[in-house]
Amino acid sequence: MSQPDMNQLLQQAQQMQAQLQAAQQEILASTVKGTAGNDLVTVTMSGSGQVTDVTIDPQVVDPEDVDTLQDLIMGAFADAHKKVADLAEEKMGPLSQGFGDDAMGSLFQ
Repeated sequence: MSQPDMNQLLQQAQQMQAQLQAAQQEILASTVKGTAGNDLVTVTMSGSGQVTDVTIDPQVVDPEDVDTLQDLIMGAFADAHKKVADLAEEKMGPLSQGFGDDAMGSLFQ
């Protein structure tokens, strides 16, 4: 049985690290939109999780029913957050398999 070529292993590790960093940058540069109430409320979020915009259709602004508006905002935020997590899994999942469970967590530090 022959020994693995250490230079080849090191090169593969460096390539994986470069791919991982590229995927992280792509995620951070991405924008997702979460919606609720048939698009009556939209939350725009960056790949880093920062909310960059909130849009509320005037038809849901009812002073007598603030609870519904609050629920819609929470729903749109949750939808945007899920889309960022899905994007991270799509881009990082195949790359992070060899790095253990903490590989994905390091993206948002």
